[in-house]
Amino acid sequence: MSNNIGEASSNGGPEPTKLAFELDRNVPALKDVFADCADVNFRPVTAANGTKACLVYIAGLVDTKELSDNALRPFIEAFAAPEAGESLAKRLSESLISVPSAASTSLLSDVVHELTEGGAALLLDRCDEAVVLRVKGGMRRAVEQSTTEVNIRGPKEAFTEDVHTNAALLRFKLKTPQLKIAAVTVGEQTQTTVYVSYLHGVADPKVVHDVQERIRAIRIDGVLDSGYIEECIEDHPFSPFPQLQYTERPDTAAAMLLEGRVVILVDGTPSVLTGPITFWQLMHSSEDYYERYFIGNLLRWLRYAFLFLALYLPALYIAVTTFHQDMLPTSLMFSIAASREPIPFPALFEALIMEIAFEALREAGIRLPKIIGQAVSILGALVIGQAAVQAGIVSAPVVIVVSLTGIASFTVPKFNFAITVRMLRFPLMLLASIFGVYGIVLGSVWIVIHLCGLTSFGVPYLTGLAPFRKSDQKDIFIRAPWWAMVLRPSFASRNRRRMNNEKPPQGGESREGATSP
Repeated sequence: MSNNIGEASSNGGPEPTKLAFELDRNVPALKDVFADCADVNFRPVTAANGTKACLVYIAGLVDTKELSDNALRPFIEAFAAPEAGESLAKRLSESLISVPSAASTSLLSDVVHELTEGGAALLLDRCDEAVVLRVKGGMRRAVEQSTTEVNIRGPKEAFTEDVHTNAALLRFKLKTPQLKIAAVTVGEQTQTTVYVSYLHGVADPKVVHDVQERIRAIRIDGVLDSGYIEECIEDHPFSPFPQLQYTERPDTAAAMLLEGRVVILVDGTPSVLTGPITFWQLMHSSEDYYERYFIGNLLRWLRYAFLFLALYLPALYIAVTTFHQDMLPTSLMFSIAASREPIPFPALFEALIMEIAFEALREAGIRLPKIIGQAVSILGALVIGQAAVQAGIVSAPVVIVVSLTGIASFTVPKFNFAITVRMLRFPLMLLASIFGVYGIVLGSVWIVIHLCGLTSFGVPYLTGLAPFRKSDQKDIFIRAPWWAMVLRPSFASRNRRRMNNEKPPQGGESREGATSP
């Protein structure tokens, strides 16, 4: 088929049989393929010179106005017979039909593939080729603001469910031919288009090749979200820690590309995947780079502090109140003891009751309609906490601890990493109830050992500290000024330099060293 449009599918659809010379044989064959498909339209048409044809398309997937104005009307009104030896379909696709992407094919499987991809096909009488037209349209969500990654400063636009729109949003950010986008089709039934994008000359070619090979190796009947792809290509599928980052923000994806990472766009979902990633990247927010570095560092340190609270605070409370009461000031110890005196349950059971209730309320708030969900999550926590204290089921300090822990978990910027922290909190609480602070230390050691063994597309998870890279220290716990971050992250194997100047202008000096007027 010419122009590389509608190649035969290797994992689904009919066998690549040739189209017949007669229209009366091709139309029934295509109707057999789409039997019991009420949305597939077959429109018989006749050109002014008497040439018969049949226009086939799936309702809702095509732009009917473009199909009518640029394909159907020129065929009916202006079509003339081709010269001797010239293909009828080739004459139409090259000189008459003004659809931007049109080509001819002789395979029935190509026609079926284009129809399911949102195209149309013009079957011609006395011609063993069909004209396939890419006139994809239909109702799709417009570019809107992200609802999951809210920011104060920075671009507001977000990815949509259309992979072509998402690729265009990346092109708007990176106006360079070095931005490469390779297409892969995944899913026997869904035939989902997956784009693997990277910056040529910046991304590691081995990583790019590894990503593409892992995606091509996926054998699944359908892909409805990028989460399907994520679970099939990650290095350590049994680890609770995410090894790819997902985002709905084109500016975040463009920033990942500029650092040498690979961005995976999946048709049908606004969540794009980026990798390889590191542990530190999961604690960074886009506003760290849009605000001045003083503000960005303050917010980053605040997140790291609350990360430890979200992970360790309930376990520390259990360990101290159960085994290490001498660690508390005397007055605080008596206050906690007095509040726990009427409680019939140990500290572990108290904390588990409140933690599970809090997680259930948070889940209910997400699943309910937006307005009702906010009321349920806030009022529910207040009412249940107050009622549990008055009933003597839990003590007031536990309610405070669980509330602080919940607030701290909301400060983690990446949702999939926040869920991991919430999961690890429970085994740490169990270890604290058995071994006290020593159990927390054992759990922490296990977590660190596990993190040291993780990789993301072969890149160590703790790159920057383990292995230690001096150049990466400017964007881990602190964010250096932009004029000081001269080099890209260390795993970008080529063209690590992203900035030429290493010092800001001093006083009235310009970047070139001249004095400003």
